[in-house]
Amino acid sequence: MKRILGILLMSASLLSVAAAQISATSIPVSVDCNNGQSLNATLSKLDRKASYTVSVNGTCTEYVQVIGFESLTLKGLPGAMLLQPSTGAGNLFNTLLLIESSRSVTVQGFTIQADTITVPAVGIGHGSTDIRLRSLTVQGGTEGILIFENSQVSIAYVTARDPGYTPLGVYDSSDVHVERSLFENSTGDLWHAGIDVGASHITIYGTTIRNMQVGINANSSIVDVATFDTYYAFGGPSDVTIENPAGTNFNGVFVDSGGSLNVSSAKLVINKPGQSYGGTTAGVFLSDGSSLNAPNGTLVITGSHGQGIMVLNDSHATVGAVTVTGSSHGGLVAANLSSIDLGAASTLSSLGGNSVDLFCDSGSMITGSANIAGVPTAQCTNLLSTETALLP
Repeated sequence: MKRILGILLMSASLLSVAAAQISATSIPVSVDCNNGQSLNATLSKLDRKASYTVSVNGTCTEYVQVIGFESLTLKGLPGAMLLQPSTGAGNLFNTLLLIESSRSVTVQGFTIQADTITVPAVGIGHGSTDIRLRSLTVQGGTEGILIFENSQVSIAYVTARDPGYTPLGVYDSSDVHVERSLFENSTGDLWHAGIDVGASHITIYGTTIRNMQVGINANSSIVDVATFDTYYAFGGPSDVTIENPAGTNFNGVFVDSGGSLNVSSAKLVINKPGQSYGGTTAGVFLSDGSSLNAPNGTLVITGSHGQGIMVLNDSHATVGAVTVTGSSHGGLVAANLSSIDLGAASTLSSLGGNSVDLFCDSGSMITGSANIAGVPTAQCTNLLSTETALLP
């Protein structure tokens, strides 16, 4: 896993150098939508193999397509907006801003606004690489930002709110880096996922996810909570915070179908997840052969209305120095042939105030309980003080 992530980061770094070299000879183009000019019409006349910086003024009410471009910057001047027109998007797949089969494209400085029932606000797909979304406000869309079909995208300083389903959807073997962003639902409507990931990989730090029914929903996917300096020098807060002041959350992170959540060099803080009836609502919920790796004390779950960490259906969690406090039901819960390992040379700090600290059914196991600070409450027949049974 580390080797694969390293290759991805190295590739992104090389693309960054190449983009910087190209931008030195970028051809400037101006579009003033307030004076009747069209961004999409302007793009249709450009050489897709040349390098352009297109500065946009005003409000552009149009569907915009960026297809087959190499080295393009769309730069919104102060107040620039891209709005969904009242006319239909056509019969084929479309988004308000669609980027396909492109390389080294930067979009920055816009407010992008779409309705929640027609099209995504931003779509990036068909093998697009080194696509950079910067300093955007994305409002609405069936999905705020949709990334698909083996595309590689960096998202930084982006606020995306109130979509039909998710502010950020990542699918089809795509790879996305997220930093210093905000994804929120301010409407109170159901059902929303802060980030929805299918058969893909995301790396995230310094980001807040607020009032989503599922903070991060990962199906057959890898979620790495880790700092990186591929695009910006590191500095400032690095926590990924999933918070739920509206009380409408069911799971902070849900990992399913063999996916994995790895919490390493950035902290994952999940505040008040779950529902009072408990069940499978939790801060972190793993199911169907999924895994959690959080060995460094960078996972904190506080005040869960449901479970803290719940591991079901042949899944496994490895935690060390994790903090799980104030869960209304179980702190650490393993069931249906699952296991939780409290790593050696670490402690399960501040575990307490949960209805039951440790719970496992007859077919599941919690190991390494000797590493827990204090005396936890336990309802677990297969509770081992060491990480393994006695070996020959």
